[in-house]
Amino acid sequence: MSSPFNANPCDQTAQIAAYVMNALPPDEATAFEGHIESCPQCRHELESLRPVADSFVFWPSDGVQPPPSLQERLARRIAAETGETVAVPVRQWDEPEWEEVAPGIFCKLMANDTKAHRVSMLVRLLPGVEYPPHTHAGLEELFLLDGELWIDDRKLYPGDYNRAEAGSGDKRVWSETGCTCVLITSTQDILAG
Repeated sequence: MSSPFNANPCDQTAQIAAYVMNALPPDEATAFEGHIESCPQCRHELESLRPVADSFVFWPSDGVQPPPSLQERLARRIAAETGETVAVPVRQWDEPEWEEVAPGIFCKLMANDTKAHRVSMLVRLLPGVEYPPHTHAGLEELFLLDGELWIDDRKLYPGDYNRAEAGSGDKRVWSETGCTCVLITSTQDILAG
């Protein structure tokens, strides 16, 4: 069975993979979005690739983009070889703010997967602060960046990793010195009253 699109293939379908992975420069992505609205073949291809792209939810999309230094070197080389100026796309990064979610506990949200109920965030505890007892609704991964952190009777130091499976719980999480960690966890953990 052949696709109705095989007779008149769209010459822009090759850009769909780059679009789905956020690899197009912002101006090209905006223009391509306009094309997708008017092209049933590209819409169909986009819909078929969306589940694959969604499976990469925990991959950093910035990894698809070449580093700015490479983009700049490439632009200079193209200009030298062709005599034409090539604009390097400018990427904006808005640093998330620290939010005090409880007295002495600060979070900086890095990623939020609402479908899977998972978040990735930086967490900072001030000295002497204790996080409430809780039960993990899903896998929790913690990477300690600085300071010291106690999880029940285990003391973590910078560079340590803690993995907690769904259904397990932490009775006491606290820091005598203050600490900062990367935390990847469920948004549905259950806090003890």
